[in-house]
Amino acid sequence: MVARSGLTLLCAAAALAAAPPTFHRDVEPILQRRCQGCHRPGEIGPFPLLTYADARPRARAIREALLKRTMPPWFAAKASHPFANDPTLSPPEREALLAWTNTGAARGNPDDAPPPVTFTQGWNIPPPEATFDTLTDFNVPAQGALDYMHFVIPTGFDRDRWVEAVEVRPSYRAAVHHAVVYLRPPGSAWLAHVKPGRPGAAHRNGPGQGRAEVLTVYAPGMTPDRWPEGAAKLLPKGWDIILQLHYTTTGVAGRDRTRIGLRFARAPVTHRVVTMSMRNLALNIPPGEPNYRAEGRGFLPEHAEILSFFPHMHLRGKAFEYRAIHPDGTSEVLLRVEPYRFHWQLAYRLATPLALPAGTRLECSAWYDNSPNNPDNPDPSATVRWGEQSWDEMLAGFFDLRYPAQLTLEELFGQPVTRP
Repeated sequence: MVARSGLTLLCAAAALAAAPPTFHRDVEPILQRRCQGCHRPGEIGPFPLLTYADARPRARAIREALLKRTMPPWFAAKASHPFANDPTLSPPEREALLAWTNTGAARGNPDDAPPPVTFTQGWNIPPPEATFDTLTDFNVPAQGALDYMHFVIPTGFDRDRWVEAVEVRPSYRAAVHHAVVYLRPPGSAWLAHVKPGRPGAAHRNGPGQGRAEVLTVYAPGMTPDRWPEGAAKLLPKGWDIILQLHYTTTGVAGRDRTRIGLRFARAPVTHRVVTMSMRNLALNIPPGEPNYRAEGRGFLPEHAEILSFFPHMHLRGKAFEYRAIHPDGTSEVLLRVEPYRFHWQLAYRLATPLALPAGTRLECSAWYDNSPNNPDNPDPSATVRWGEQSWDEMLAGFFDLRYPAQLTLEELFGQPVTRP
Protein backbone atom coordinates (compact mmCIF):
# COMPACT_ATOMS: atom_id res chain seq x y z
CA MET A 1 0.00 0.00 0.00
CA VAL A 2 2.76 2.39 0.90
CA ALA A 3 4.59 1.78 -2.35
CA ARG A 4 1.38 2.21 -4.34
CA SER A 5 0.55 5.50 -2.57
CA GLY A 6 4.05 6.78 -3.24
CA LEU A 7 3.72 5.83 -6.89
CA THR A 8 0.34 7.55 -7.07
CA LEU A 9 1.80 10.75 -5.64
CA LEU A 10 4.71 10.66 -8.08
CA CYS A 11 2.36 10.18 -11.01
CA ALA A 12 0.19 13.06 -9.82
CA ALA A 13 3.24 15.30 -9.51
CA ALA A 14 4.44 14.32 -12.97
CA ALA A 15 1.01 15.01 -14.43
CA LEU A 16 0.96 18.42 -12.74
CA ALA A 17 4.43 19.22 -14.04
CA ALA A 18 3.39 18.20 -17.54
CA ALA A 19 0.19 20.26 -17.45
CA PRO A 20 0.28 22.96 -20.13
CA PRO A 21 0.73 26.50 -18.82
CA THR A 22 -2.29 28.75 -18.55
CA PHE A 23 -2.67 32.47 -18.95
CA HIS A 24 -3.81 33.37 -15.45
CA ARG A 25 -1.44 31.09 -13.57
CA ASP A 26 1.75 31.25 -15.65
CA VAL A 27 1.61 34.02 -18.26
CA GLU A 28 -0.20 36.96 -16.65
CA PRO A 29 2.41 37.46 -13.88
CA ILE A 30 5.16 37.65 -16.52
CA LEU A 31 3.23 40.17 -18.59
CA GLN A 32 2.73 42.30 -15.49
CA ARG A 33 6.46 42.33 -14.70
CA ARG A 34 7.83 42.71 -18.20
CA CYS A 35 5.25 44.03 -20.65
CA GLN A 36 2.32 45.98 -19.26
CA GLY A 37 4.31 49.14 -18.58
CA CYS A 38 4.26 49.77 -22.34
CA HIS A 39 1.42 47.48 -23.47
CA ARG A 40 -1.57 49.27 -21.97
CA PRO A 41 -3.94 51.98 -23.21
CA GLY A 42 -2.28 55.34 -23.74
CA GLU A 43 1.27 53.99 -23.78
CA ILE A 44 3.73 53.34 -26.58
CA GLY A 45 3.00 49.62 -27.04
CA PRO A 46 0.88 49.06 -30.18
CA PHE A 47 -1.68 46.93 -28.31
CA PRO A 48 -2.57 46.21 -24.66
CA LEU A 49 -1.63 43.02 -22.83
CA LEU A 50 -3.69 43.48 -19.68
CA THR A 51 -6.20 40.65 -20.08
CA TYR A 52 -6.57 37.22 -21.63
CA ALA A 53 -8.78 38.79 -24.30
CA ASP A 54 -5.85 41.10 -25.13
CA ALA A 55 -3.19 38.39 -25.19
CA ARG A 56 -4.89 35.40 -26.80
CA PRO A 57 -5.17 36.90 -30.32
CA ARG A 58 -1.49 37.95 -30.02
CA ALA A 59 -0.17 34.50 -29.09
CA ARG A 60 1.47 33.94 -32.47
CA ALA A 61 3.03 37.43 -32.45
CA ILE A 62 4.28 36.84 -28.89
CA ARG A 63 5.86 33.55 -29.98
CA GLU A 64 7.56 35.19 -32.97
CA ALA A 65 8.94 38.01 -30.81
CA LEU A 66 10.27 35.47 -28.31
CA LEU A 67 11.98 33.40 -31.00
CA LYS A 68 13.55 36.51 -32.53
CA ARG A 69 14.30 37.92 -29.05
CA THR A 70 12.94 41.31 -30.06
CA MET A 71 10.67 41.72 -27.04
CA PRO A 72 10.98 43.08 -24.47
CA PRO A 73 13.32 45.54 -26.24
CA TRP A 74 16.82 45.65 -24.77
CA PHE A 75 19.96 46.27 -26.81
CA ALA A 76 22.80 46.05 -24.30
CA ALA A 77 25.07 43.53 -26.01
CA LYS A 78 27.85 43.97 -23.44
CA ALA A 79 28.10 45.66 -20.06
CA SER A 80 30.37 45.43 -17.05
CA HIS A 81 27.70 46.33 -14.48
CA PRO A 82 24.00 45.31 -14.12
CA PHE A 83 21.15 47.64 -15.05
CA ALA A 84 18.07 48.32 -12.94
CA ASN A 85 15.73 48.64 -15.95
CA ASP A 86 16.85 45.51 -17.84
CA PRO A 87 13.54 43.86 -18.90
CA THR A 88 15.19 40.74 -20.36
CA LEU A 89 13.16 37.60 -19.73
CA SER A 90 14.73 34.96 -17.54
CA PRO A 91 15.03 31.49 -19.13
CA PRO A 92 12.07 30.13 -17.08
CA GLU A 93 9.92 33.13 -18.09
CA ARG A 94 10.79 32.69 -21.75
CA GLU A 95 10.14 28.95 -21.62
CA ALA A 96 6.76 29.48 -19.92
CA LEU A 97 5.61 31.97 -22.57
CA LEU A 98 6.79 29.77 -25.43
CA ALA A 99 5.09 26.73 -23.92
CA TRP A 100 1.85 28.70 -23.56
CA THR A 101 1.89 29.78 -27.21
CA ASN A 102 2.80 26.23 -28.33
CA THR A 103 0.04 24.43 -26.38
CA GLY A 104 -3.06 26.33 -27.37
CA ALA A 105 -2.74 29.49 -25.26
CA ALA A 106 -5.18 28.26 -22.62
CA ARG A 107 -6.94 30.71 -20.33
CA GLY A 108 -7.00 28.57 -17.20
CA ASN A 109 -8.76 29.31 -13.93
CA PRO A 110 -9.46 33.02 -13.32
CA ASP A 111 -8.95 32.36 -9.61
CA ASP A 112 -5.26 31.80 -10.40
CA ALA A 113 -4.87 35.37 -11.66
CA PRO A 114 -2.57 37.72 -9.74
CA PRO A 115 -4.00 41.03 -8.53
CA PRO A 116 -4.00 43.59 -11.36
CA VAL A 117 -1.21 46.15 -11.37
CA THR A 118 -2.31 49.67 -10.44
CA PHE A 119 -0.97 52.30 -12.81
CA THR A 120 -1.15 56.08 -12.44
CA GLN A 121 -3.79 57.25 -14.89
CA GLY A 122 -2.09 59.12 -17.72
CA TRP A 123 1.44 58.83 -16.28
CA ASN A 124 4.20 56.31 -15.64
CA ILE A 125 5.56 58.14 -12.61
CA PRO A 126 3.46 58.49 -9.43
CA PRO A 127 0.93 61.34 -9.62
CA PRO A 128 2.89 64.49 -10.54
CA GLU A 129 2.98 67.33 -8.04
CA ALA A 130 3.51 69.90 -10.78
CA THR A 131 2.54 69.68 -14.43
CA PHE A 132 3.36 71.97 -17.33
CA ASP A 133 2.55 71.93 -21.01
CA THR A 134 3.41 73.86 -24.16
CA LEU A 135 0.60 76.37 -23.47
CA THR A 136 -0.60 75.94 -27.03
CA ASP A 137 -1.26 73.18 -29.54
CA PHE A 138 1.36 72.79 -32.24
CA ASN A 139 0.04 71.88 -35.69
CA VAL A 140 2.28 69.27 -37.29
CA PRO A 141 1.81 69.23 -41.08
CA ALA A 142 1.50 65.99 -43.01
CA GLN A 143 4.73 66.52 -44.92
CA GLY A 144 7.90 68.58 -44.96
CA ALA A 145 10.84 69.23 -42.63
CA LEU A 146 10.48 71.32 -39.48
CA ASP A 147 13.06 73.22 -37.49
CA TYR A 148 13.39 72.36 -33.83
CA MET A 149 10.55 74.09 -32.00
CA HIS A 150 11.19 75.70 -28.60
CA PHE A 151 8.50 76.42 -26.02
CA VAL A 152 9.22 78.76 -23.10
CA ILE A 153 7.35 77.63 -19.98
CA PRO A 154 7.66 79.77 -16.83
CA THR A 155 7.65 77.62 -13.69
CA GLY A 156 6.53 80.29 -11.25
CA PHE A 157 8.34 78.62 -8.35
CA ASP A 158 9.19 81.00 -5.52
CA ARG A 159 11.86 78.68 -4.12
CA ASP A 160 14.34 76.08 -5.31
CA ARG A 161 12.83 72.66 -5.95
CA TRP A 162 14.56 69.28 -6.07
CA VAL A 163 13.10 67.01 -8.77
CA GLU A 164 13.31 63.26 -8.12
CA ALA A 165 11.25 62.10 -11.13
CA VAL A 166 10.15 63.69 -14.42
CA GLU A 167 8.08 62.48 -17.35
CA VAL A 168 7.49 63.92 -20.83
CA ARG A 169 4.28 62.93 -22.62
CA PRO A 170 3.63 64.10 -26.20
CA SER A 171 0.02 63.91 -27.30
CA TYR A 172 0.98 63.25 -30.96
CA ARG A 173 3.63 60.71 -30.09
CA ALA A 174 4.23 59.44 -33.64
CA ALA A 175 5.46 62.87 -34.77
CA VAL A 176 7.90 63.52 -31.90
CA HIS A 177 11.43 62.47 -32.87
CA HIS A 178 12.76 63.63 -29.51
CA ALA A 179 12.25 66.22 -26.79
CA VAL A 180 14.78 67.85 -24.49
CA VAL A 181 13.64 69.67 -21.36
CA TYR A 182 16.13 72.43 -20.51
CA LEU A 183 16.27 74.71 -17.49
CA ARG A 184 17.18 78.32 -18.37
CA PRO A 185 18.38 80.88 -15.81
CA PRO A 186 16.82 84.35 -15.53
CA GLY A 187 18.26 86.97 -17.85
CA SER A 188 19.60 84.46 -20.38
CA ALA A 189 19.76 85.70 -23.97
CA TRP A 190 19.16 82.17 -25.28
CA LEU A 191 15.78 82.14 -27.04
CA ALA A 192 14.90 85.53 -25.58
CA HIS A 193 12.80 86.20 -28.70
CA VAL A 194 10.50 83.24 -27.94
CA LYS A 195 7.50 84.12 -25.78
CA PRO A 196 5.36 81.72 -23.70
CA GLY A 197 2.58 80.18 -25.77
CA ARG A 198 4.30 81.13 -29.06
CA PRO A 199 6.81 78.45 -30.13
CA GLY A 200 9.86 79.51 -32.06
CA ALA A 201 13.01 78.18 -33.68
CA ALA A 202 16.48 79.08 -32.47
CA HIS A 203 18.27 81.83 -34.42
CA ARG A 204 21.01 80.27 -36.56
CA ASN A 205 23.67 82.65 -35.27
CA GLY A 206 21.97 83.65 -32.05
CA PRO A 207 23.32 83.24 -28.51
CA GLY A 208 23.99 79.72 -27.30
CA GLN A 209 22.53 77.83 -24.40
CA GLY A 210 25.06 79.19 -21.92
CA ARG A 211 24.20 78.09 -18.40
CA ALA A 212 21.10 76.12 -19.39
CA GLU A 213 20.92 72.61 -17.91
CA VAL A 214 19.16 69.44 -19.06
CA LEU A 215 16.29 68.24 -16.89
CA THR A 216 15.42 65.20 -19.02
CA VAL A 217 15.48 63.79 -22.55
CA TYR A 218 12.61 61.96 -24.26
CA ALA A 219 12.83 59.69 -27.30
CA PRO A 220 10.61 56.82 -28.49
CA GLY A 221 11.11 53.89 -26.14
CA MET A 222 12.39 55.96 -23.22
CA THR A 223 10.97 55.49 -19.75
CA PRO A 224 10.71 58.44 -17.35
CA ASP A 225 13.73 59.56 -15.33
CA ARG A 226 13.61 58.57 -11.66
CA TRP A 227 16.75 59.06 -9.63
CA PRO A 228 17.83 57.04 -6.57
CA GLU A 229 16.61 58.14 -3.17
CA GLY A 230 18.62 61.09 -1.93
CA ALA A 231 19.56 62.12 -5.50
CA ALA A 232 17.67 64.74 -7.51
CA LYS A 233 18.03 67.48 -10.10
CA LEU A 234 17.85 71.08 -8.96
CA LEU A 235 15.24 73.38 -10.48
CA PRO A 236 16.30 76.78 -9.13
CA LYS A 237 13.86 79.51 -8.23
CA GLY A 238 13.02 81.80 -11.17
CA TRP A 239 14.37 79.50 -13.87
CA ASP A 240 12.23 78.76 -16.93
CA ILE A 241 11.62 75.43 -18.62
CA ILE A 242 12.62 75.40 -22.28
CA LEU A 243 10.99 72.47 -24.06
CA GLN A 244 12.76 71.64 -27.31
CA LEU A 245 10.69 69.47 -29.62
CA HIS A 246 11.89 67.88 -32.84
CA TYR A 247 8.85 67.04 -34.92
CA THR A 248 9.06 64.75 -37.94
CA THR A 249 6.15 64.53 -40.33
CA THR A 250 4.38 61.18 -40.76
CA GLY A 251 2.11 61.73 -43.77
CA VAL A 252 -0.77 62.53 -41.42
CA ALA A 253 -1.30 66.01 -40.03
CA GLY A 254 -1.92 66.25 -36.31
CA ARG A 255 -1.82 68.48 -33.24
CA ASP A 256 0.53 68.07 -30.31
CA ARG A 257 0.48 69.49 -26.82
CA THR A 258 3.33 67.92 -24.88
CA ARG A 259 3.04 67.71 -21.08
CA ILE A 260 5.76 67.53 -18.42
CA GLY A 261 5.13 66.04 -14.97
CA LEU A 262 7.40 66.55 -11.95
CA ARG A 263 7.75 64.75 -8.63
CA PHE A 264 9.67 66.50 -5.88
CA ALA A 265 12.11 64.87 -3.48
CA ARG A 266 10.77 63.78 -0.11
CA ALA A 267 13.93 62.43 1.47
CA PRO A 268 16.80 64.81 2.22
CA VAL A 269 18.82 65.42 -0.95
CA THR A 270 22.44 64.39 -0.47
CA HIS A 271 23.44 64.21 -4.14
CA ARG A 272 22.73 66.41 -7.13
CA VAL A 273 22.23 64.83 -10.55
CA VAL A 274 23.44 66.42 -13.79
CA THR A 275 23.28 65.25 -17.39
CA MET A 276 26.51 65.50 -19.38
CA SER A 277 27.41 64.31 -22.87
CA MET A 278 30.26 63.31 -25.14
CA ARG A 279 29.87 64.52 -28.72
CA ASN A 280 31.59 64.57 -32.07
CA LEU A 281 30.49 67.42 -34.32
CA ALA A 282 33.00 66.51 -37.05
CA LEU A 283 31.13 63.54 -38.49
CA ASN A 284 31.97 62.86 -42.12
CA ILE A 285 30.44 59.53 -43.14
CA PRO A 286 31.36 58.55 -46.72
CA PRO A 287 28.73 57.37 -49.21
CA GLY A 288 28.09 53.64 -49.09
CA GLU A 289 30.26 53.08 -46.00
CA PRO A 290 28.80 50.14 -44.00
CA ASN A 291 30.85 50.49 -40.79
CA TYR A 292 32.02 54.05 -40.23
CA ARG A 293 33.40 54.64 -36.72
CA ALA A 294 33.55 57.95 -34.85
CA GLU A 295 34.78 58.80 -31.36
CA GLY A 296 33.83 61.06 -28.47
CA ARG A 297 35.67 61.82 -25.24
CA GLY A 298 34.83 63.09 -21.79
CA PHE A 299 36.01 63.37 -18.23
CA LEU A 300 34.76 61.90 -14.97
CA PRO A 301 35.27 64.20 -11.97
CA GLU A 302 36.75 62.69 -8.83
CA HIS A 303 33.63 63.02 -6.67
CA ALA A 304 31.06 61.96 -9.27
CA GLU A 305 29.36 58.62 -9.87
CA ILE A 306 27.67 57.45 -13.07
CA LEU A 307 23.94 56.68 -12.84
CA SER A 308 22.92 55.98 -16.44
CA PHE A 309 23.77 56.10 -20.14
CA PHE A 310 21.72 57.31 -23.10
CA PRO A 311 23.30 56.94 -26.56
CA HIS A 312 21.80 58.98 -29.37
CA MET A 313 22.29 58.69 -33.15
CA HIS A 314 20.00 58.88 -36.15
CA LEU A 315 18.92 56.53 -38.94
CA ARG A 316 22.40 55.25 -39.86
CA GLY A 317 23.39 54.39 -36.30
CA LYS A 318 24.21 50.69 -35.80
CA ALA A 319 26.19 50.40 -32.52
CA PHE A 320 27.40 52.57 -29.63
CA GLU A 321 29.95 51.92 -26.89
CA TYR A 322 30.91 53.66 -23.63
CA ARG A 323 34.34 52.95 -22.13
CA ALA A 324 36.23 53.93 -18.99
CA ILE A 325 39.98 54.44 -19.34
CA HIS A 326 41.39 53.85 -15.88
CA PRO A 327 44.41 55.75 -14.49
CA ASP A 328 46.64 52.71 -15.15
CA GLY A 329 45.68 52.82 -18.83
CA THR A 330 43.40 49.78 -18.84
CA SER A 331 40.10 50.05 -20.69
CA GLU A 332 36.71 48.82 -19.47
CA VAL A 333 33.59 48.58 -21.65
CA LEU A 334 30.83 50.04 -19.52
CA LEU A 335 28.13 49.51 -22.13
CA ARG A 336 27.91 48.38 -25.74
CA VAL A 337 24.57 48.87 -27.48
CA GLU A 338 24.19 46.67 -30.55
CA PRO A 339 22.03 46.89 -32.49
CA TYR A 340 21.18 50.55 -32.03
CA ARG A 341 17.51 51.21 -32.87
CA PHE A 342 16.64 54.75 -33.87
CA HIS A 343 12.91 54.03 -33.55
CA TRP A 344 13.22 52.60 -30.03
CA GLN A 345 15.84 54.42 -27.97
CA LEU A 346 16.60 53.40 -24.42
CA ALA A 347 18.34 54.82 -21.40
CA TYR A 348 20.42 52.25 -19.53
CA ARG A 349 20.12 52.87 -15.78
CA LEU A 350 22.67 51.24 -13.51
CA ALA A 351 21.43 49.13 -10.62
CA THR A 352 24.07 50.74 -8.39
CA PRO A 353 25.76 54.14 -8.90
CA LEU A 354 29.16 53.52 -10.49
CA ALA A 355 32.17 55.06 -8.75
CA LEU A 356 35.37 54.94 -10.78
CA PRO A 357 38.94 55.82 -9.69
CA ALA A 358 40.04 59.45 -9.68
CA GLY A 359 41.57 60.34 -13.02
CA THR A 360 39.31 58.03 -15.04
CA ARG A 361 38.61 59.23 -18.56
CA LEU A 362 35.46 58.41 -20.51
CA GLU A 363 35.31 57.55 -24.20
CA CYS A 364 32.57 56.54 -26.57
CA SER A 365 32.53 55.07 -30.06
CA ALA A 366 29.68 55.07 -32.56
CA TRP A 367 29.34 52.97 -35.71
CA TYR A 368 27.19 53.95 -38.71
CA ASP A 369 25.85 52.04 -41.71
CA ASN A 370 25.56 54.37 -44.69
CA SER A 371 25.26 51.51 -47.17
CA PRO A 372 22.30 50.40 -49.29
CA ASN A 373 21.99 47.38 -46.96
CA ASN A 374 20.63 49.63 -44.21
CA PRO A 375 16.84 49.62 -44.74
CA ASP A 376 16.47 52.89 -42.80
CA ASN A 377 19.13 54.75 -44.79
CA PRO A 378 17.56 57.83 -46.44
CA ASP A 379 20.31 58.16 -49.08
CA PRO A 380 23.32 55.79 -49.34
CA SER A 381 24.88 58.10 -51.94
CA ALA A 382 25.15 61.04 -49.51
CA THR A 383 28.13 62.14 -47.46
CA VAL A 384 26.59 62.50 -44.01
CA ARG A 385 27.57 65.09 -41.41
CA TRP A 386 26.31 66.31 -38.05
CA GLY A 387 22.87 67.87 -38.25
CA GLU A 388 19.50 68.19 -36.58
CA GLN A 389 17.32 66.37 -39.08
CA SER A 390 16.89 62.59 -39.18
CA TRP A 391 18.69 62.33 -42.53
CA ASP A 392 21.72 63.99 -40.90
CA GLU A 393 23.59 62.24 -38.11
CA MET A 394 24.54 62.76 -34.50
CA LEU A 395 26.96 61.29 -32.00
CA ALA A 396 25.79 62.13 -28.48
CA GLY A 397 26.76 59.92 -25.58
CA PHE A 398 24.65 61.28 -22.72
CA PHE A 399 25.29 60.13 -19.17
CA ASP A 400 23.88 61.12 -15.79
CA LEU A 401 26.24 61.86 -12.90
CA ARG A 402 25.50 62.29 -9.22
CA TYR A 403 27.80 64.20 -6.90
CA PRO A 404 27.62 65.74 -3.40
CA ALA A 405 24.85 68.32 -3.37
CA GLN A 406 26.96 70.95 -1.61
CA LEU A 407 29.30 71.24 -4.62
CA THR A 408 28.62 73.47 -7.62
CA LEU A 409 29.32 72.14 -11.09
CA GLU A 410 32.24 74.50 -11.38
CA GLU A 411 33.69 73.17 -8.12
CA LEU A 412 33.10 69.61 -9.26
CA PHE A 413 34.93 70.04 -12.56
CA GLY A 414 37.40 72.66 -11.37
CA GLN A 415 36.51 74.90 -14.32
CA PRO A 416 33.53 76.52 -16.07
CA VAL A 417 31.22 73.87 -17.48
CA THR A 418 29.71 73.66 -20.96
CA ARG A 419 26.28 72.05 -20.76
CA PRO A 420 24.94 69.55 -23.31
